[in-house]
Amino acid sequence: METIFGFDFGIKRIGLAMGNTLIRQAQPLKVVSAIDNAARFDAIGALIAEWTPARLIVGLPSHPDGVEHEMSARCRRFANQLHGRYNLPVVLVDERYSSAVISAKRGEVIDDRAAAIILQQYFDALSNDNESN
Repeated sequence: METIFGFDFGIKRIGLAMGNTLIRQAQPLKVVSAIDNAARFDAIGALIAEWTPARLIVGLPSHPDGVEHEMSARCRRFANQLHGRYNLPVVLVDERYSSAVISAKRGEVIDDRAAAIILQQYFDALSNDNESN
């Protein structure tokens, strides 16, 4: 059984979710809101030290037709930074509709729930791959 983290990257906030390969159910963990990159990565590093995930999943946004945009490049950079800092495998997952499926009140912070949806997509894809083998 491995713990896995999911990330919904944003410029102001980063949502984190966690789950494991045994039950394959993602759950929101935390929203990291920090002033600068150093503080963000300090907070993420503390969570990684506490939970020791085996893999990191990062949502990759794109336009509805699949074409990448500015945030796509930022998410790829964030994924590369995670890999470089923590030496863990990082997987990018299509997140086109992760925030759209969450019903939220205006101003409500949903980044951790969006991260859970991204991570759940990863788990569901694993299950589908195992069923087809």
